[in-house]
Amino acid sequence: MTERPIALVTGASRGVGEAVARALGPTHHLILGGRDESALAKLAAELPDARPWPVELTRLTEADVADVERLDVLVHSAGVAMLGRIADQPADNWRTTMELNVVAVAELTRLLLPALRRARGHVVCVNSGSGQRANPEWASYAASKFALRAFADALRLEEPELRVTTVYPGRVATDMQRGVRAQEGGAYEPDKYLTPESVARAVLATINAGPDAHLTELTIRPSAGPVN
Repeated sequence: MTERPIALVTGASRGVGEAVARALGPTHHLILGGRDESALAKLAAELPDARPWPVELTRLTEADVADVERLDVLVHSAGVAMLGRIADQPADNWRTTMELNVVAVAELTRLLLPALRRARGHVVCVNSGSGQRANPEWASYAASKFALRAFADALRLEEPELRVTTVYPGRVATDMQRGVRAQEGGAYEPDKYLTPESVARAVLATINAGPDAHLTELTIRPSAGPVN
């Protein structure tokens, strides 16, 4: 067993999840969760101590985490955004969004609670500005992020020996944001967004706050451009 603290990061194949993994790489043994097995393997090869964990988060079983006996950090970064007016959003869009953004988070956390308790670990939920305010055409995504916030708040109260942090970034320059802008019919303007590395540094700050500090919420916005 590695002597490094152990961190599991979902959505690690790209975007914020990849940036968080790279930020934790110098100090942690990393379990890189995601669906793109080749991207995870490539990232693992570039880090000092990491292994890919290809997984479908919406179909988790106990067998998927059976070898994780201790976990110091769990970062929930995977997510999906499907935009549209409420009048035009079919139930399947809501189900898909809730399954990945909320249900999968709750189930993975539940399965890993024994490992987290052993380490008195830290759960970080990468949320969104949409977890603080809802805008037109963002109803299903915002609802999932409000639910994620509620999940984190309840987990913090139910598991007082764990640290639980919600990070609320504004728009981030990722492939997901490119897809969001396409859905909005607008230009992808990365200079107006946060970089994934800036969000990763914020996540790292919450993890490194010290054993006597529990940073429960952190909001980070781009210095220019839209806030959500």
